[in-house]
Amino acid sequence: MTTGHQTPTIPAATAAASGSTERVQQHRRYLMCRPEHFTVTYSINPWMEPAKPTDTAKAVAQWQTLYDTYLALGHEVELIDPIPGLPDMVYTANGGFVIDGVAYGARFRFPERAPEGPAFMEWFGAQGFDVVDPVEVNEGEGDFLLVGDTILAGTGFRSTGDSHRELRDVFGKEVVSLTLTDPRFYHLDTAISVLDPVEGPGGVERANIAYLPGAFDAESRRVLAERYPDAIQVADADGAVFGLNSASDGRNVIISPRATGFEAQLRERGYTPIMIDLSELLLGGGGIKCCTLELRGAGS
Repeated sequence: MTTGHQTPTIPAATAAASGSTERVQQHRRYLMCRPEHFTVTYSINPWMEPAKPTDTAKAVAQWQTLYDTYLALGHEVELIDPIPGLPDMVYTANGGFVIDGVAYGARFRFPERAPEGPAFMEWFGAQGFDVVDPVEVNEGEGDFLLVGDTILAGTGFRSTGDSHRELRDVFGKEVVSLTLTDPRFYHLDTAISVLDPVEGPGGVERANIAYLPGAFDAESRRVLAERYPDAIQVADADGAVFGLNSASDGRNVIISPRATGFEAQLRERGYTPIMIDLSELLLGGGGIKCCTLELRGAGS
């Protein structure tokens, strides 16, 4: 039992904003890892400063609020056991990419995180997923996002372009490569938020996203504008507080309380923002989505 965390307040159902679409909540299943060993002892992204003190108890309390929020919203949350010496294991989104019961494993760029890959693949296998051992460097759902039937795939800092080909071979889906250019946003899930997890029957006609234009090169911005003309374009001020590192069930969008502009944009579109503060985990370069891996399909 953790101490110091606050019970989340889940907003009551609200009418969609004028001119916006009525949003439908989708049941989600997530994988999380309690940050019992969280600290910052090395630096592999611009957010990590080993000289700056971290508070593990505070990190656990903030994480617990996120966990409790998912449960209060009716979602399922599976847990993988934290491993001593792997402080970044809390960022489960980097541990793999799962569609239709197939788990494509992660192969981390930096040696500090390399042991996480086999640990996550072992967990996937034990839960009944069909595990694909990666050949190419990739950091899972940190760089791969499913939007409808299309996979958006990031490269530039962590996952390699060759992993996009491997991803296409594994899942047989269209993979759209996007190049990140701002080192603050080194994973795709720090610069794009998938707002609609279900496209088609039972979901929206066309899944939408929010994104930070300044995180991408010119060609990637062109592709995003062409494919998602109705996307929410988020200001740098909201991106810089990891506002886009969020989780959405199609109606409720869990975001940083400091992303006030993004909050207003979501409300205008009929989504219900829920603010969860993960400021301590941001010291390791992670936020809400980093701590949340989608489990789609098989597994028991």
